[in-house]
Amino acid sequence: MDTPLRLEVIVASVRPERFAPVVADWFLRTARARPEFDIGVLDLLDVPLPLDLTETPETARFRERLAAADAFAVVTSEYNHGYPASVKTAFDSAKHEWRAKPVGFVSYGGLSGGLRAVEQLRQVVAEIHMVSVRESVSFHRARKQFDAAGDTGDGAAIDAADRMLTQLAWWGRSLRNARTAEPYPG
Repeated sequence: MDTPLRLEVIVASVRPERFAPVVADWFLRTARARPEFDIGVLDLLDVPLPLDLTETPETARFRERLAAADAFAVVTSEYNHGYPASVKTAFDSAKHEWRAKPVGFVSYGGLSGGLRAVEQLRQVVAEIHMVSVRESVSFHRARKQFDAAGDTGDGAAIDAADRMLTQLAWWGRSLRNARTAEPYPG
């Protein structure tokens, strides 16, 4: 298939005065420069998913977006050595829509750069039958890594984003072809 892969970028933080838009906007500019992707954004601040996981019209629309996606990238902060509750609610609000699809992570935070949150999320996505790509992007002391225009000179992050997007494209194409040939048995 030569059609672009639908990559949904999930922005996890919903806190007031969050830094997420800076990191997400940089990543979106990077991803949009890649012709193999058609990009969507699911900012969890704007997606009111119920904490009790009840079915609502918003949940149904959210699951439709997930079902149409070929791959995901999660932009996440780290709170108290873990991931935001909003992203766990998002993962728990759907089931089959996540299966047999790749996911990559862009994290940010203090000294750890959000890596503890990412390692915990890898366990969550494995349980819902996703494929977590090896490469991830991490911004340590994130507020110091971006200039006023939202650009970064962090060469390691720039390189990691390129490698992660390449892996997402490979897995996205491979798994889309596999799902088309035969339904996922999960």
